[in-house]
Amino acid sequence: MKIMSTLLEIKNLKKEFEDVKVLEDISFSVKEGDVVSILGPSGSGKITLLRCATMLEKIDSGEIIYLGEHAVLNDSNGNAVYAKKKDLKRIQGYFGLVFQNFNLFPHYNVMKNIMDAPVNIHKRDFDEVEARCDALLEKMGLSDKKHAYPYQLSGGQKQRVAIARALCMNPKILFFDEPTSALDPELTGEILKVIRELADEKMTMVIVTHEINFAREVSNRVIFMENGVIVEDGTPQEVIDNPKNERTREFLCKFEK
Repeated sequence: MKIMSTLLEIKNLKKEFEDVKVLEDISFSVKEGDVVSILGPSGSGKITLLRCATMLEKIDSGEIIYLGEHAVLNDSNGNAVYAKKKDLKRIQGYFGLVFQNFNLFPHYNVMKNIMDAPVNIHKRDFDEVEARCDALLEKMGLSDKKHAYPYQLSGGQKQRVAIARALCMNPKILFFDEPTSALDPELTGEILKVIRELADEKMTMVIVTHEINFAREVSNRVIFMENGVIVEDGTPQEVIDNPKNERTREFLCKFEK
């Protein structure tokens, strides 16, 4: 039986904005093959947590460890110290991030949006990246959109391009920032289908989402946050179907009405 390795560890993470505590003593880990959904009301800190984990926001204290390598650790005064630039760049290659608003380059066609970073930043072989790009576009049902520009695509197509772009970097773990929040219900189904297929392929994912039923179906773990802390962390059956905390029960009751 294969022992699943730990890809991400977050320990005692704290983050403040102008003396307002946004994240307080957050700790959790993600193992290879995990699909972790993060739920919580607006202002609970879930998006900030995602941005801190992907180094888009700097934390105040705590540890962030990818594949056993420290991206962030504490100094003797308990303040966060980030790895050297060279090491941080390597560690950032371990994960990919799919934004809720796609963040495609409007002046690049689909192919260049997907291939630009692997070729020009990571200096991978052009032919190898192009073959990977073609395979991902076929997987996303977008082979005929290779030369299209973002303005020529639907919201669902843009999000599938964004997912392909993240996957082309060959990440060990993929983060999703509310991937369906900018889409209508029909297009939401398209994206949830793609994520479901990635889960079936054992892609490790952390998904900030408001899609409760989807989180129940696709995740093996669910984290519920409130006021910058993790209130519950367990299986979908434990957290969504049988929550122990009253705040979790209130949230789910309102959300599913």
